[in-house]
Amino acid sequence: MTQQIPSTEPELSGVRNFRDVGGLPTADGRRVRHGVLFRSGHLAHATEEDAAFLDSLGLHTIFDFRNASDQKLEGPDVELPGVRNVNLPLSDPADGSEFWKMVRDGEIEQLREILGGDKGANRMIASYRTIVKERTAEHSQVLRSLAEDSVPALMHCAAGKDRAGLSIAVTLLALGVEREAIVTDYLESNAKHRRYQVRRSSSSAAGYSPEVMELLGPLFDARAEYLTAAFETAEETWGSVDAYLEQGLGITPEIRERLRERLLD
Repeated sequence: MTQQIPSTEPELSGVRNFRDVGGLPTADGRRVRHGVLFRSGHLAHATEEDAAFLDSLGLHTIFDFRNASDQKLEGPDVELPGVRNVNLPLSDPADGSEFWKMVRDGEIEQLREILGGDKGANRMIASYRTIVKERTAEHSQVLRSLAEDSVPALMHCAAGKDRAGLSIAVTLLALGVEREAIVTDYLESNAKHRRYQVRRSSSSAAGYSPEVMELLGPLFDARAEYLTAAFETAEETWGSVDAYLEQGLGITPEIRERLRERLLD
């Protein structure tokens, strides 16, 4: 039996952007069950208290969507006894090690060149579109696993915003959650206590100047236009969300029904 977590959001000191996705409404009047689907940023810096809380959730599976570069930078997740860890690297929404090196180390002139104007936001939109079109096998694996035996489950990437955000969104689409509710949950990643903490090599004031932070903003914001671009890509490529799920991901109506049985009240 799935353990119910408290209705108040826990304050985890070493894990950012954690939340239970329970309570979101479906188009047919049901709701996502509390205590079965969670999302967060990476678990590499979880404290003993954080780990104890996570352990109390009775997790079956943790899906880690970080790639090798992320894990090298942040470290591996803390190990929770009896929990299956599944690493499914998804292309980073602002992918490219050289690009991220520039984000961390670049001078203001370099940042203006790669992120000025709409370049940062357009890069994010393109990345979301690419993940939807090219990461069908990974998203299919997640949905099939959830339908079979993988709940309660936690999905995370580095910040818990983009790769985990998309995977949560795909799962919620398969459950029939209302589109507006999916976007609202996604935008919760903008809350001050949830946002990914930008780390730059320079600790000087110039390294974190208002202009630098404005240029970096599109990379670390959750923006409705990003998730909307992903939805539009699925519809443009496959014709509809249902076709995306069935043809793109191979998720049959039978699998969707098993998902709904496991994850909905």
